[in-house]
Amino acid sequence: MSVSVLFIGGTGRISTSCVREAVAQGLDVTVLNRGRTAERSLPPEVEVLTADAGDPAAVRGVLGDRVFDAVVNWVVFTPEQVRRDIELFAGRTGQYLFISSASAYQTPPTHLPITESTPLRNPFWQYSRDKIACEEILTAAYREDGFPATIVRPSHTYDETMLPFDGGWTVVERMRAGKPVIVHGDGTSLWTITHARDFAVGFTGLLGQEAAIGEAFHITGDEAPTWNQIFTYVADAAGVAEPRLVHVPSDAIAAADPGWGPGLLGDKAHSMVFDNTKIKRLVPAFGQRTTPYKLGAREVVAWYDAHPEHKVADAEADKVMDWLADRYAPHPMV
Repeated sequence: MSVSVLFIGGTGRISTSCVREAVAQGLDVTVLNRGRTAERSLPPEVEVLTADAGDPAAVRGVLGDRVFDAVVNWVVFTPEQVRRDIELFAGRTGQYLFISSASAYQTPPTHLPITESTPLRNPFWQYSRDKIACEEILTAAYREDGFPATIVRPSHTYDETMLPFDGGWTVVERMRAGKPVIVHGDGTSLWTITHARDFAVGFTGLLGQEAAIGEAFHITGDEAPTWNQIFTYVADAAGVAEPRLVHVPSDAIAAADPGWGPGLLGDKAHSMVFDNTKIKRLVPAFGQRTTPYKLGAREVVAWYDAHPEHKVADAEADKVMDWLADRYAPHPMV
């Protein structure tokens, strides 16, 4: 008898790959969402239910008395949402998987590589602090009431639609126009970046796994290029031989653009390298197939070139990059 899994969401950058992998591995997959995302297609084997995940009554209405071996909610970000799900799915699932974030780990880290026992603390980013609070609620629910929680902490995980830096397509457009692009720090910090289809192998292997209940796992790639390399790989994929990289202190970027700052200071500004021993021990297939980012970058740029409607530059981000480049780009000596 196959494992039955309910994905709430299921059409995002990471979740779509996990749905596809779960179907490929023969799991019985149901997806529940609002039915509004058409950018990524789901396999025909998937049962699709329509409801707003934020409306418990609507979710109960479409699920009836159904019980699942595993439930994964991809759209939980706050403690209130976690408490709602505990009440909704207690007694209805053999396993509840919470999607946390590797940005919840101690930032900046005092030791590398990061393991699942690395302390959770991020004073820079509210998103990460909310994820930590969610984890604490689930851990207490498991310890006190046996709620079958598994915590998963992705790091920077992408699919063909996602560029790795703030500004998105604006950066590629600047590269192709010969304009300078902004790289935080000196560009030598190490950054783990993982393709969603590689992540999906490890994640799907946790579904229905009794040994995963009460545990936390990060699922990340083993490749950790520098940010200089990441920008260069994207430039190469975009047909730009020598991108003009301008290095700017992270705090200066944060001061220039408060919207850019929290995710930079609370995540990308620091080297992040992970020890994947725990997930590989439980899911031996994970890591046996990987996508080097040099190849992944080509896939992403090719997708954008094939979908010109998504090649949208951010005028405000472009202005900030011009302002920073003008102040921090090396000027020739006179």
